[in-house]
Amino acid sequence: MKTVYMADPVRYARMTTEELREAYLLSLYEPGKLNLAWVELERAIVGYATPLGAALELPAYPELRAEYFLERRELGALNIGGAGTITADEKAYELNNLDVLYVGKGTKSVSFASKDKANPAVFYLMSYPAHATYPVVLVRKEDANPMELGSQESCNKRTICKYIHLEGARSCQLVMGVTHLHPGNVWNSFPPHTHNRRSEIYMYFNLPEKDRMFHLMGPPQQTKHIVMQDKDVVVSPLWSIHAGVATHAYSFCWGMGGENQVYSDMDPAPIDTLR
Repeated sequence: MKTVYMADPVRYARMTTEELREAYLLSLYEPGKLNLAWVELERAIVGYATPLGAALELPAYPELRAEYFLERRELGALNIGGAGTITADEKAYELNNLDVLYVGKGTKSVSFASKDKANPAVFYLMSYPAHATYPVVLVRKEDANPMELGSQESCNKRTICKYIHLEGARSCQLVMGVTHLHPGNVWNSFPPHTHNRRSEIYMYFNLPEKDRMFHLMGPPQQTKHIVMQDKDVVVSPLWSIHAGVATHAYSFCWGMGGENQVYSDMDPAPIDTLR
C-alpha cells in the first residue's frame, strides 16, 4: 500500500509540475489488481479493486496494525464498471454500474468479484477511520438523490448524486457521491470553494482515452493545475480549491472525511478573486 504525505501551502508555492503530480496525483487503476494508497489527510485510504478471475480479498495491511482492514475503519465502494459482487462477512451484495456499497466498522472480511471478466467490475474504494459501527448499506444509482446544478451557458450543467451522507447511507465521517457533467459541459465545482472542516478526494472517470482533465488546486489566489486522465485520483488539502475543466464531458466521484458531514459547509472562492 502506497503512503502519501501532503505538502503544506508554503512548499506548494515552490513545487514543480513533477513535484505536484508526485504529491497529489494517484494513478492506482490496474485491471486484475487491488491497489490502495494511504493518504496523510484524515488517514484516508483510496484505490481500486478490479477483479478479472478470482475474487480479490481486502487484506489487513501491516501499516494498519489491525487484525483486519475494517477493525477501526469504514469503507465506501463505487462500481464504475460491469456488474460485480462485494462479499462482506459472507453476505454477497450485487452491484451494477454506479451502485455504491457502504461497509461499516467491524466487518471482518471483504472481497470483490466480477460477474463477467470480459466486462469486469471496477470498484473505486474510499476508507476512513471510524469511531462507531453503522450497518452495511447498498445504494442503487437510482436512489442516490440526484440534484441538478449549473447551466449550459456556463458549461457546467451537471447532475450531483449523493450516496453516503447525512440523509442517505450513514457513516462516521465518510461522505461520498458522484457528479455527472451533461454533454457539452466541461467545468466542475464552479464557483470553487474550500472547506477547512473536511478534506476531499476526486476521482475522474468516463473520460475518453485521448481526452484530459485539467484539475485546478491551491489557495484561491495562487492556483495551479494538474493534467489527469481517466480513473486518475487527486487529493485536495484543506487549504486548496478543487475544481477543473476537461476536453470532454466526464463524471467524477467526490469523497470527503473530516469533522462534519454537512454537504453545504464550504467557504466560497468567487471566480473574480481567483489568481
